[in-house]
Order: sequence, then C-alpha cells, then structure tokens
Amino acid sequence: MKNKDQKPKNPLKNFAIFSGIAIQMGLTIFLFAWLGRWLDDKYNDGNKLYLIILTLLGVGIAIYAVIKQLNNLQDN
Repeated sequence: MKNKDQKPKNPLKNFAIFSGIAIQMGLTIFLFAWLGRWLDDKYNDGNKLYLIILTLLGVGIAIYAVIKQLNNLQDN
C-alpha cells in the first residue's frame, strides 16, 4: 500500500539527477588530474608525483560528494 505522503517516482527526474552526479564526478576528477599535470610540468621536471596525488585526491572528493548526494536523495 502506498502512503498518501509519498509522491510517485519520476524516472526522468532520477535519470537527470544521476546524470548530473556522473558529470560532476567526472569533472572533479578531470580538473584535479589537469591541475596535477600542470604542477608536474611547472615544478617537477617530468616526475608525476603531483598528478598521482591530485588525481587520487580528486577521486576521493568525488566519491565523498556522490555518497553525500545519494544519502540526501535517500532521505528525501
């Protein structure tokens, strides 16, 4: 039985939300990797230390943001 307070689910709205989350995750990782590569080119003489560190940091931040957004969606 459906609760009267529950709204019917809109698959198009869910698709838009999840597409936005995927784009945000990809953009975050890309920007951190780009910054790491730029820093390596400028300061590190071909070593890829900044690229590796900032890419991993970007992945961690992106995963954190996705989990936070999914928890907010679940609560609503």
